[in-house]
Amino acid sequence: MNTEKNKQSRRKFIRGSVIAGTLLPFMPTDLYSGILSADDTSGPLKVSVFSKHLQFLNYKDMADAAAGIGFDGVDLTVRPNGHVLPERVEVDLPKAIEAIHKVGLASAMITTAVQDANDPVDRKLLETASALGVEYYRMNWLKYPQGKSIPEAIDQFKQTLKDLSFLNKKLNITGCYQNHSGNLAGASIWELWEILKNADQQNMGVQYDIRHAVVEGGMSWKNGLSLIHPHIKILAIKDCVWTKRNGTWIVENVPLGEGMVDFKAYFKLLKEFKIQVPVSLHYEYPMGGAEHGASSISTNKQIVFANMKRDLIKLQQLWQEA
Repeated sequence: MNTEKNKQSRRKFIRGSVIAGTLLPFMPTDLYSGILSADDTSGPLKVSVFSKHLQFLNYKDMADAAAGIGFDGVDLTVRPNGHVLPERVEVDLPKAIEAIHKVGLASAMITTAVQDANDPVDRKLLETASALGVEYYRMNWLKYPQGKSIPEAIDQFKQTLKDLSFLNKKLNITGCYQNHSGNLAGASIWELWEILKNADQQNMGVQYDIRHAVVEGGMSWKNGLSLIHPHIKILAIKDCVWTKRNGTWIVENVPLGEGMVDFKAYFKLLKEFKIQVPVSLHYEYPMGGAEHGASSISTNKQIVFANMKRDLIKLQQLWQEA
């Protein structure tokens, strides 16, 4: 079961000083308590906003916006072109997390481009994040190399995740690989299940993305969820439809509840599996560039905030109805 109770208890205080040398003020005593309290599926979800969609704001304004909209936390981008650049993680990540905590929000998870346990930049990023109380990170996607068969590549990926999982265990942090539709490794849930086989299951798992699972799984996404659910550490939420443009079928992202994801069936299964992990809400449909993580947007920021509020309300409604 993914209640992560052991991690919640050990995160009630920061283990040591921040890299800069001082503890951050306003650190919550309970950074994140998962989706629900144990054995309770009646309460609302605790939801973080994916900060990719607020990258047109500085740390303070981003945190203020997230709190004002009604989120419980922030899933902070700590990657190239993100809110925090990997090469500046020791300087900027404490600042970003301080801004998040000052408004009473959690900073339980970050989204990164980490993919090599032996890379000094990746290691420093994870060391810094762990010291600041971050519990989960999403790693980079893996690509199938030319000149290797898929089985050969999967063996290589299994070692990559195994090595990262051992580093995660040492640092007291949990890594996640997102299932992403397309030709990246792990697009298929069954493929991802294989890649995870040799990893330490406590410290390496899946950021399960229902939008991508439905795109790749079609009508069999429930089988994939049944297979992978013991490995789920984070849930990523968004919606989409298939549409035809200029004679070509493409996937179009849409506001939550307007697409082909059967959220009531999905949430019912989550409740049955008693999956209790952090939730990251994504906004990939057109919002003046905010959907792509733009540093400046072509629409009024209040429109972006209104869209975020609408989807957050819809998410809680769908959860309660499931």
